[in-house]
Amino acid sequence: MSSAPLLDVKNLTVTFPTRTGTFEAVRGTSFTLGRERLGIVGESGSGKSMTGRAILRLIRPPGRVVADHIMLVGEDLLGKSERAMRRVRGERISMVMQDPKFSLNPVMTVGDQIVEAYRLHGGSRSDARQKAIAMLEAVSIRSPERVLRAYPHEVSGGMGQRIMIAMMLIPEPDILIADEPTSALDVSVQAQVLSIMDRLVSERGMGLIFISHDLNLVASFCDRVLIMYAGRIVEALRADRLHDASHPYTQGLIGSLPRLEAPAERLKVLERDPAWHEAPSVEARA
Repeated sequence: MSSAPLLDVKNLTVTFPTRTGTFEAVRGTSFTLGRERLGIVGESGSGKSMTGRAILRLIRPPGRVVADHIMLVGEDLLGKSERAMRRVRGERISMVMQDPKFSLNPVMTVGDQIVEAYRLHGGSRSDARQKAIAMLEAVSIRSPERVLRAYPHEVSGGMGQRIMIAMMLIPEPDILIADEPTSALDVSVQAQVLSIMDRLVSERGMGLIFISHDLNLVASFCDRVLIMYAGRIVEALRADRLHDASHPYTQGLIGSLPRLEAPAERLKVLERDPAWHEAPSVEARA
């Protein structure tokens, strides 16, 4: 595989006006993504989900996105019109949201929604149903024809998440952004969803951005890990080198992980230090 990154984000900042001044939700973030599994870890409000939305230019006014560039295979997304971005979303970059119950239309069957997604990206009506069945089978859903006739409230959370993944993969995108895709699932279903994403990344040569607050999960699943705190990437590490962490926030996260041999430490709140700078990027591993 080529070593050139699929995605190159440089100096990304997301701001919102408030009564007391400008709030920076994301502050000067830079990273690259290759054909790999890249984890972004941070507490609620750290800016990790906002980063994913900003890449797809889903931040609406009065929010503002500024960056040196957001390069997708050599094309700067910042220079594209909204019409052009609608084709990028889904066809080249897909995003799976946290709770499928809020992403699926409750008054449409699963089959109608998958068929609609397929036709929106240029597929023919005659091929749509077979494509829908094939995509459900690709995410390990048994009896796909029965599931196609079901409504979202008739499927479990784990199956709903797999349906969302199937819909997002219909146009065979280069990149999948998964925002807390397993947080509402039990351990066994979580393992199934992770296994499916792992297989799809390997088989299709995709890039995956896996957003989570669970450091243990990301470390066991991803190739590289970015640690976000207060809107900034404070450390970038290979997942198998977490013990090399040098930033106090990363060390605090590691120390607060539950362990059998010793009680977990309480995660301390760190003051925002203007001297903090973005950690140097770890090269994307293809």
